[in-house]
Amino acid sequence: MAGVLSGTSGDGIDVAIASFPAATRLELGAPLVHAFATTPFPEDVARRVRRVLDGGGLGLRESALLSRDLGRAFGAAARELATLHRLELDLVASHGQTVWHHDGLEASGPATLQLGDGDFVAESSGVAVVSDFRQRDIAAGGEGAPISALADDAIFASVPRPCAILNLGGLANLTILREEGDTLSFDTGPANSLLDGLSRRFLDRPYDADGAAAAGGSASEALVAELLRHPFLQRPPPKSTGRDSFGLDYVSSVVARARELGVLRDESRPADLLASAADFVARAAVDGLERFGGRVQWLVICGGGVHHARLVDTLALRSRAPLASSADFGVDPDAREALVFAVLGARCVLGLASTRASATGARAGRVLGKISPASIS
Repeated sequence: MAGVLSGTSGDGIDVAIASFPAATRLELGAPLVHAFATTPFPEDVARRVRRVLDGGGLGLRESALLSRDLGRAFGAAARELATLHRLELDLVASHGQTVWHHDGLEASGPATLQLGDGDFVAESSGVAVVSDFRQRDIAAGGEGAPISALADDAIFASVPRPCAILNLGGLANLTILREEGDTLSFDTGPANSLLDGLSRRFLDRPYDADGAAAAGGSASEALVAELLRHPFLQRPPPKSTGRDSFGLDYVSSVVARARELGVLRDESRPADLLASAADFVARAAVDGLERFGGRVQWLVICGGGVHHARLVDTLALRSRAPLASSADFGVDPDAREALVFAVLGARCVLGLASTRASATGARAGRVLGKISPASIS
């Protein structure tokens, strides 16, 4: 089966094809990965995704068309990877593209929206599809995120407990896996939504490759300390956030404050600002772990941020627990989120519950996902 998603960075379609050799009717076991790839969006779809992630308006017509086209793209990406590796594909678990997620401040309560209709994924891939995982979690009283925490016990079965899994995607989130007791999980603030936003603005590149530009700068303690006072970082879990809080407007506010503090005197020399942003992301994650997560044996990092040298170096410097890449425990850092949905999709078709109150706040015992059956013709 394939786990498929585009994350909050919106940088392409991640596809992981996995099987579950130890699965039973009562327990899934760890996934065995057979193939992984990140497929670029079709150019037109990429432009539309980028627009909505950067806060552009999305009317009803545009929403319907983008959901259709994303569904087709997700299904095609899964089918193409299976064909390339001559693998049999029997199920696709598609998270879709998050275009809006509450930031905890919505007065009427949490809500979320992922585009990429599961029926279009099914028609494009040719197999049954599980999709729309977050809605049941929210309907059951949860935050709907970090949804990855609900699969990390299977994906990171080999990591000694207690441990912390830090995903450095568009947003950063922590999963605390304990020896006994419930999993704890929460967002720690922005990650690539800030770092990539600054890169697009000052480097004219989608991201700062390897964190090279940030590595040439010196972080401003004054700017980092101010960013760490953001109200979201002070709230206790369960908590999640989105681009309404940490999107393009937030990036602009960070730039404005950097100018006021003298961190950005010359826009052609943004290295100090990039270094400050990377240090802030790292320190927010470590502070969140120490404040809410407690002592762990390992801090295991995954997601696109593992390739940012300044960010990783700051995490290693600040963390009291030793730092490791998920690759050290047999999990490709770039594939982890796709594997999350492979796990959740497999649990859905087996009728296994995934929700945990300590992870997202949702009531326990809920099976996540909606099923689009395969064609019977």
